[in-house]
Order: sequence, then C-alpha cells, then structure tokens
Amino acid sequence: MKQELAHSSACWKKERHYQGIAASPGIVEGLLVLHSALEQRMPLRQIQTNEIATEMERFKKALQATREDLLEVKRSLLPALKSDEITLFDAHLLVLEDAALMKEVFDLLQEERLNIEHVFSTVVQRFCENLSKKESLYLRERVVDIKDVSGRILNHLLGSVSSRKNSSSASMIIVSTTLTPSDALMVRHERKVAFATETGSQTSHAAILSRAFGIPAVVGLRRIMAELKEGEPAILDGYHGLLIINPSAQTRRSYKKMQLEQQHLDDDLKKIRQLPATTQDGCRITLSANMELPQELDDILESGAEGIGLYRTEFLYVNRRTPPTEEEQYEVLATIAKRTYPHNAIIRTFDIGGDKPIYCSSLNKEANPFLGCRGIRLALLYKDMFKTQLRAILRASIFGNLSMMYPMISGIEELREANAILHEVKEELRKEHLPFEEEMEVGMMIEVPSAAMVADLLAREVSFFSIGTNDLIQYLTSVDRGNEVISYLYNPVHPGVVRLLKRVVDAAHAAKIWVGVCGELAGDLLFTPLLLGLGVDELSTSAILLPRIRKAIQSLHLSSCKELVEEMLHNESATKNYTRCVALAQQEYGALLTTRYQEKKYAL
Repeated sequence: MKQELAHSSACWKKERHYQGIAASPGIVEGLLVLHSALEQRMPLRQIQTNEIATEMERFKKALQATREDLLEVKRSLLPALKSDEITLFDAHLLVLEDAALMKEVFDLLQEERLNIEHVFSTVVQRFCENLSKKESLYLRERVVDIKDVSGRILNHLLGSVSSRKNSSSASMIIVSTTLTPSDALMVRHERKVAFATETGSQTSHAAILSRAFGIPAVVGLRRIMAELKEGEPAILDGYHGLLIINPSAQTRRSYKKMQLEQQHLDDDLKKIRQLPATTQDGCRITLSANMELPQELDDILESGAEGIGLYRTEFLYVNRRTPPTEEEQYEVLATIAKRTYPHNAIIRTFDIGGDKPIYCSSLNKEANPFLGCRGIRLALLYKDMFKTQLRAILRASIFGNLSMMYPMISGIEELREANAILHEVKEELRKEHLPFEEEMEVGMMIEVPSAAMVADLLAREVSFFSIGTNDLIQYLTSVDRGNEVISYLYNPVHPGVVRLLKRVVDAAHAAKIWVGVCGELAGDLLFTPLLLGLGVDELSTSAILLPRIRKAIQSLHLSSCKELVEEMLHNESATKNYTRCVALAQQEYGALLTTRYQEKKYAL
C-alpha cells in the first residue's frame, strides 16, 4: 500500500501538459492559485437547534467581511476606475443585499440544521442552476456575480481568505472556471500574473478582457480544476495555449529562452510602432484599436494605434439598475475624443443582449438571446435610451474626430429607422442650440449574413462598413463561438466565409466607402494575408496585438495576398485554404507566429 501511495505521489509530481486555447499572449512561470477550490473541501456536519443562531451570526459576519473586502478593493482602485468599471463592484455589493437569496439561506438552515457553509453553498448552487426558471430577469442575468461573491463569502466562513494582491515575489497563475471582470480589474497592473480558465474560446469575454489588460491567458482547459493542487509550480504559455504543471528543469530553460526571444522581438517592434502599416508594394492599411473600458486608453496610445476602430459602449450599461445618463456618457466620450485626437474614434451604439445582458431593461427571457432582441433591435425598442446615447455621441462629436456605427443591422429598414431617429435627435439639439458635428461619419457593422448579402444596397446609405467577424462567422456557419467543444468549426477560411467577405468589401468599394474589420480575426496573424487580399482598408483589434500586425503587414506584398484570395475563392476545401494562408504567413513573417499551427480538417 505504501509503495502504491509513493508511486501515486511520484506520478503527481511529474511534468503534466494541459492543452487549451491561446487567448492572450505571454509566458508566466509561477504558482497555481485555484479560484474555485472550495467545493472540494466543503465541510458537512449536523447542528443542534440552539446552534442555529450562532451559525446565522457567523454568516452575517462573513457577509460583512465580504462587503468590507469589496469596498476596500473598490477604494484602492478608485483613482484609476471610470464609472463603468466602478459598477462592476457595485453589482457584487448588490448580491449581499439580495433578500430572496438570504431568506432561502435562513429557511434551509432551519429546515436541515446543517452547518452554514454547506447550507449557503447548497443555496447558491440551487440559485445558479435555476436562474433560467426564475421570473426575475435581474436574477437570471447575475449568475457570474453570485458565484464570484459567494466564493468570497465561503472563504470567510472557512477561514481561508486569500488576497488577489500579489504581495510576494512569486508569480501566480489564477485558475478558475471563468474570468470575471472584477478578477481582471484587480490584477490588471500586476506583471506577474496569468489566467487559466476551464471555459471560453479565443473570442470569449474572458479572452477579450485578458488581451485588453495584457494578461497572459489560456482558456478552454476543460475540467482541469479537479486535477490541480493549490500552490503547484506551473508555466502558462499564452502563445501556444498550454498550461504545464511541475515543469522540468529543461522545460523551464526552454521557456526562459523563449521569453528572452519574445522580449527581443517586442523591443524591435517598439521601434516601428509609429511607422505606417504599409505593404512591401506600397498598400497603406489603417491600424486601430478596439476598446471596452476607457482605462485602456493609455495602452492604446502607447501601442501606436491610429485611433479607436471600435468602442464597445455597452460596458457603460452593464451591472447597473438604471441606464447611464446623457452627461455620464458625454463625459466618457469627450475624454476619448480629446485623448485620441487627431486620430479618429468610432463609437458603436450599445450592442446589448446575447452575451451582454443588462439589468436596466425589462426585456423578457428569450429562448435564444443571440438571435433575439439585441443590438440595434433593442435600441429601436428602447428609443428613449437610444436617443439619450445618440445625444451624447453627437455632442461629443464637436471635438471633430468621432464617428458612429450601428450594430446588428440586418437590412435596409433597420438602417433607415435608426437614421431617422438620429435625424430627430439632431433636430432636437439644433433647437436647444447645442453644437455637434453635422458631417459626422455614420457607418454600420456587417455581422448579420442578410446584411452582407445586401451590402450593395446598404453601402449607398452609410459612410463606412466595419465587419464584425465574430458574429458574422458564427451566424454563417451556425457555430456557437463560445462553445469550446465545437470551436474548431468556427472557421474564417470556410469557402462560404471567404466569398461573403469578398462580396462585402467589393460592395463597399463600388459605393466609394471604406471598409474595416473589427472582429477578433483582425488580430489573428494567421489570417492577415486573407484580409489584405480581400482589400480591407482598416484593421482594428486589441492594442496588445497591434505591433505584430503592423510588422506582418510591412512584411507582405499585396499582390501575393490578392493571388491567395483569388485561389481561395476557387477552392472547395477549407483545409486547403487554411494551409495556403498559413504557408504565406510563415514564409513572410514566421518569427511573429508564436502559436502552434497544425493542419486543420475543416468542414466545407
């Protein structure tokens, strides 16, 4: 028996590799911090009737301690937080005031007479499993908040509070089921931290947040929490999508060498960040940055971005019970305009719904929210909220460098209705003698296949197109991009995708308007030859990816990219398209390609 235990212990200490999805570049060597390890050690004991009051008192103290924790974190970050970031913590504080949740804890404690840790954990699990059945939209949409705060409460009850602040010299790799905005906010200034999550894809919210804050991350590491131990040494490889546990001395040396090589490459890329993104044969591409939170502006400006290609305004609306006021929005937009000047900043009207629900609307539960009332559909339904945002955008346009675009347009009727409301708002501002830029560019996202099919009609009534490849590919191929099980089918080089993208670009240019790509595809070095060959004028992606995209463009010949696309348009196989695109990328800028690319057997 002792020999078996010794053998098991030895096996546990061997180097182990877990393959996930590369979400945010970078390498971190450090110790594992398990974010959701509480369920594995949850105590269970029967209590007596006279102990109920004591258990409830312990629970109240844990609630108060959790409240103090959240307020302390909020206060410590307050100088750097914007109004939209503050609401992330406010939403967590609201969980502590949820009367329905607290009543169920008290009722179950009296009914089962078990220790409060077990009772609270049971109630939380029950709440999260049944949110879709509740009548309260507010509760249904708060599963992430409830899980996040409940973990903090249980930590206090169990006496195992661990700070997210990295006060020691050791780096940490935070492993969790998912990544919450508060997790990212609390560690965004740490340079010795990485994230590994069980769920997610390259285009998931966890991945986008990690890239925005420059935190190395691997997502889609399915069901690994049970196989890991707190404090184990590990290496997270955000380039190759690997989590390596108990790395050998040889593996550590290899990664030290890789880190040094990447540092030298990054130093070289910094030298060209102010140079234009121009191909070898003289084609100039505009490089812009996507932005979710205003706090990203510093990194965006340092990256050499030529403005903001997409500002996701829906993050002004999440985790709050009332919509942001006109003045709140104006202040944020004015700051963006002034700080990005003379470069352009494109403000997308709120794209709420789908994976970005809000509490400040009374929208009923939808069976399929991604195909439901979201984006421009929700804006046209809540016209007062829409007009408030349009007023703020128009007023901020006075600085001379703002453009605006609508999300989720599916046809000409929606576009005309949105523009009619815009004209109403302009007339109201004129009557109030409030200045705005009369000639502000107004464009639209191409992310619905029906819009792509009538791009020639839509192009006559807008100033530009911005292709949202995340949703467009998802809808076109019927693949949930957040589902890691089938994420391999989310395929940018599917012959149908290539042909539709070409149709959109050609329609835009025929109408003499420019066209950009602001989806995650814009930041994927593998497909830069494809996008250039299609003829796009602008690429907008996370600021952290811009230096490599710039170098890739400078390494390519537009003529070669056009030949590649012409071949792709006639190929019947996605695998052939992928192989050819990768081959050209490796040939022209192989040193930039840090992800392990293997042949993919894509479906047609």
